[in-house]
Amino acid sequence: MTRWSTLEQELTTALSLARRPVAVAFRDAAPAGVARFTGTEPSGCSFWRLAAVGRAFYTVPSDHYNCPIGSHTHAIALPAPRAGELEQTLTFMGGIGYVRMEEVPDIPTLPKTPGAIVYAPLGEAPVDPDVVLVAGRPGRLMLLLEAAGRAGVAIQPGLLGRPTCMALPAALAGGTIASTACIGNRIYTDLTDDELYVTIPGRDLPRIAAELTTIITANTTLATYHRDRRATLATE
Repeated sequence: MTRWSTLEQELTTALSLARRPVAVAFRDAAPAGVARFTGTEPSGCSFWRLAAVGRAFYTVPSDHYNCPIGSHTHAIALPAPRAGELEQTLTFMGGIGYVRMEEVPDIPTLPKTPGAIVYAPLGEAPVDPDVVLVAGRPGRLMLLLEAAGRAGVAIQPGLLGRPTCMALPAALAGGTIASTACIGNRIYTDLTDDELYVTIPGRDLPRIAAELTTIITANTTLATYHRDRRATLATE
């Protein structure tokens, strides 16, 4: 059993995850022994859905062209015949009040274009992940963030929103961060209304997982403490 499969089991049990954590790795070239993705998908985050149900594969930049926003966050330039699609998409989103054009320059992007992007369930990661995506219910992912704090790894304050795919370069640049996701991601990945993401640099995950037991035990103790205080002190 690899350390990644052990970590997936630990996370799934500790956080009561209904979805498998997804490992993502950005590479200059395709890794040996990993299948190339075939077919088409409407978005970059669609590949998260495929990995979460058990598929391990890599994509190349052209596999991401159907998603102008995702291509932008992944530093993938659209080919000349499709170069206008990013502006068209942003104009459409701006026209319906979804985004302001002045927000676009602040969207995190990868520092360079990857030659290949590897996606897999965490436990079957064929290469060490650069980023791990954990989807779950807020009350359980709270524990993951608290474990990150206890582990002393970098945690970014606040919540990311749209577009969800910016959470990947944001985590690489600044550390663990939570994302409320966006409507496109929820459609393409089947994420439900009561779920969100925590995005973790792969290098930090073992240290975070090592602190989960302590955090969960502490929360169980605190739950009793706070229930008792409420029963004693609440007058309504």
